[in-house]
Amino acid sequence: MTGTNGYDAFEGAGDLLRALSAPIRLAIVSELAQGDRCVHELVEKLGAPQPLVSQHLRVLRGAGVVRGNRRGREIAYALVDEHVAHIVADAVSHAGEGP
Repeated sequence: MTGTNGYDAFEGAGDLLRALSAPIRLAIVSELAQGDRCVHELVEKLGAPQPLVSQHLRVLRGAGVVRGNRRGREIAYALVDEHVAHIVADAVSHAGEGP
C-alpha cells in the first residue's frame, strides 16, 4: 500500500463502489460490457428515460468507469477497462445466489 495512511487503494475502491451503487448504473455497465452503446441504445435496452440514463452516464464518466467517443452526431459510450464489468458480473451473480 502507498500513502501516509495505507488506505489509498481502499479509498479509490470505495469511490468506484459508490459510483456503481445504483442498480441502473450496474445495468449500464453490464450493457456496455457487450460493446459500445449510444444513449438511445441504452434507453431502449434498459427501458429507462433518456434524461435518467444520461445523468447516470455522467456519474460513471466522472468516476472514470466509462468514456464517450463521438460517432457522427452521437456519442458512443464504452467501458474504460473490463475490470469493472467483471466486478459487476460477480456482484450480480453473488446476489442471485441468495442468502
